[in-house]
Amino acid sequence: MIPIRPRRSALYMPGSNTRAIEKAKTLAADVVIFDLEDAVAPDLKMQAREQVCAAVQARGYGRRELVIRINALETPWGEADLVAAVAAAPDAILVPKVSSVETLAAVGLRLRKLGAAERTRIWAMIETPLAILWAESIASAARDVDTRLDCFVMGTNDLAKDTRTRLLPGRAAVLPWLMTALAAARAHGIDILDGVYNTLSDADGFRAECEQGRDCGFDGKTLIHPDQIAVANEIFAPSPDEIETARTIVAAFDQPENMAKGAISLNGRMIERLHAEMAKRTLALALAITKQTA
Repeated sequence: MIPIRPRRSALYMPGSNTRAIEKAKTLAADVVIFDLEDAVAPDLKMQAREQVCAAVQARGYGRRELVIRINALETPWGEADLVAAVAAAPDAILVPKVSSVETLAAVGLRLRKLGAAERTRIWAMIETPLAILWAESIASAARDVDTRLDCFVMGTNDLAKDTRTRLLPGRAAVLPWLMTALAAARAHGIDILDGVYNTLSDADGFRAECEQGRDCGFDGKTLIHPDQIAVANEIFAPSPDEIETARTIVAAFDQPENMAKGAISLNGRMIERLHAEMAKRTLALALAITKQTA
């Protein structure tokens, strides 16, 4: 099994906010996304780039996964963002407005020319109508080692803007797009993070949307405020009951009389070998979370 890295909570932090960059060292988020794009005004782009890259190079964030979201390459800041981010060597560089596989191929070419560290991966924002229509093609870039594609990040606000969709409770209008992107990600073996929840005062609504994202199969949720971290970490982690059930299933198939069987009866249920594989992943995720928070 490929090693699992918990990505339950991915907090956007504005790259122009020095206090936020420092505060991220104390937060329980699995992922910190230092944002050079939407959260930064044009006249602060250069300052944000410098202080984000300096912070990433200095480390000091423990086991948190560090990601830099650059501006799109076609903008006046994108190329300089990419060069600086490569030099800082974060865990990943998040590329916005990815609407075709060609965008990732171009980024991969630049990474090779810049001599990017092997540890630095590429994440792709899925936030345009074209990205949904070409989701499988974009995800297939993960098969090309040069692109380094490791994760999809849903940009539901931009999707709603471009499609004139209303983001209502339950997300009925965008759910088909979310599942299209998720299927594409899973088909090519990459992670995928759900979009942000905008209403900070609606704790019940946020919890419900996290539960929906978990049930749909997302690995975690992108966040806009530190107060959202605890709920996301709770919901996107296996519950104690799920861990106990997983242990029971794995132990049952490890019994000598069951090791060659494709299906067994366990506590009144028919359990197949695929359930054992799912159980092993649940236990691996639980262990990874324990190590992350140790």
